[in-house]
Amino acid sequence: MQRQLIPKRLNSDRSYISPIVLPGRGISRKIRCPIIQSPLAGVTDQIFRQLVRKWAPEALLFTEMVNATSLELGFGSNKMKEIEEEKGPIGVQIFDHRPDAMIKAAQKAEASGAFLIDINMGCPVKKIAKKGGGSGLIREPKLAEKIVKNVCDAVKIPVTVKTRLGWCEETADPIAFARRMQDAGAQMITMHGRTRKQGFSGNANWEAIAQIKSHLDIPIIANGDITNVEEAIKCFEITNADGLMVGRGSLGSPWLVGQIYSELRGQNIIKTPTAKMKIKLSLEHLEKLLSKKGDHGLLIARKHLSWTCKGFAGSAELRKNLLRAQTPQEAIRILEKELIKN
Repeated sequence: MQRQLIPKRLNSDRSYISPIVLPGRGISRKIRCPIIQSPLAGVTDQIFRQLVRKWAPEALLFTEMVNATSLELGFGSNKMKEIEEEKGPIGVQIFDHRPDAMIKAAQKAEASGAFLIDINMGCPVKKIAKKGGGSGLIREPKLAEKIVKNVCDAVKIPVTVKTRLGWCEETADPIAFARRMQDAGAQMITMHGRTRKQGFSGNANWEAIAQIKSHLDIPIIANGDITNVEEAIKCFEITNADGLMVGRGSLGSPWLVGQIYSELRGQNIIKTPTAKMKIKLSLEHLEKLLSKKGDHGLLIARKHLSWTCKGFAGSAELRKNLLRAQTPQEAIRILEKELIKN
């Protein structure tokens, strides 16, 4: 499919960007910054969210995905409890295939102070989709519709959906599926521009998102391949979306949401951090994880350190040394030594 829908609004006026208003079933919400940080399993914990907030204080952030079944068994509630300790809007994304479990999870999230409830219908992970959760719901549109309707009826805050273009290219009918979610009560849809079969391979199909946007009345958030300011602008131009959701592009770049937002507003442009700033950020991230998780924080931090310590002279050697660090103290010394060098 050729990219045909290319409005010139951003090229002519970079200051264009509008808040998104979601009425809810009793409690309305206004998303002031329509550049949203995607929920990412094993990434968007409280500490990562605090880092994103440095550059994007108004942005809508999410907890990591919450498994409704696990929540019933007493696991995962800490993800919601942390919301009370944070400033700024935080949504809770839930997933499961059982309507009753999803209702209970949504109600717990609302009671914890969630800004909104997002229903995951896009996660491509096999163990989740195979059980009917995540992208598995794309193959069960009636069940997906029931879950959305039941959750909407059970809470007062807005309910949204994050999904994909379809299960596979051969059966994909994203417009029909999105319409069903809208009719069931979803107040916003985030559309990842790939099918479940694609996973994260190939390019996100922004043109398909543009077609969905043209057929729906509720706000549409475009997701997929938004890794820098330039791609964000292209995505806005092509999709005509109401907002963008940044996912894997923020790995090692917690400033990206704020950077895109500042560029689109045309004021206080945020520059990509220098090598010294990246090292300092990595040290801060590590120390916060150690403070919260103890020595186990080093294991969690390793992936973040590898993602952040890139793109500058000596970064490959630094990453190698950090991965070899046997203790938190050793990792801290390595970063502090690198700080002096830079």
